[in-house]
Amino acid sequence: MFLWPLFTTPAPEAIAHTSDAPLIFVVILPVLIAIVLAELSSGGIDAKTLAMLGVLSAINAALRPLGAGTAGIETVFFLLVLAGRVFGPGFGFVLGSTSLFASALLTAGVGPWLPFQMVASSWIGLGAGLLPRRVKGKAEIAMLAAYGVLAAYSFGFVMNMWFWPFTTGIQTDLSFVPGAPLLENLHRFFVFTLVTSTFGWDTGRALTNLVAILLAGPAVLAVLRRAARRAAFP
Repeated sequence: MFLWPLFTTPAPEAIAHTSDAPLIFVVILPVLIAIVLAELSSGGIDAKTLAMLGVLSAINAALRPLGAGTAGIETVFFLLVLAGRVFGPGFGFVLGSTSLFASALLTAGVGPWLPFQMVASSWIGLGAGLLPRRVKGKAEIAMLAAYGVLAAYSFGFVMNMWFWPFTTGIQTDLSFVPGAPLLENLHRFFVFTLVTSTFGWDTGRALTNLVAILLAGPAVLAVLRRAARRAAFP
């Protein structure tokens, strides 16, 4: 999804991926359904977990407009990290996609970028669910806060790749060069990301995750775990 332009010569487009984004979106939906069915068949989730998935997706959709990406502030990811931690990687992966899809409908953010945002957010939820389970207490909060920072920069990195080969123009040190060696284009992309994103928007997103997890993380984890116990999640 993200890297294929590095291995071919993409046609310039007013908006990146206007041709392949609908196909990618159509492919993502059965993948999400397959993950849910696999989790159901393995006992990883049940009907109560699906209900919790819907509730958390709605909460995340409502949280996102509070930041709306202003100065990099994104309020949607910290709950995704915490929920993935409590309910596991499969739940976190699906929650990442459903949260971004629901918030896009709420904020009129539907566009060719949406399937890429959904998958990138799913990776964040998946990674949170794969973190070491033995870590508890303050060490767990520190681990999740560090992961939230890393996830923020990673999200910005892959989402920059979503549009960079199509819209950065030509004949600049930051431009994608069709047919150039892979390492040369990656070097240009790293410089582009550092200059335009890492020190600005991505840092704002990272600080939002860090502060939210440090301040609200213990209480939110306790609530989610209490809900999991009362609902007798597997």
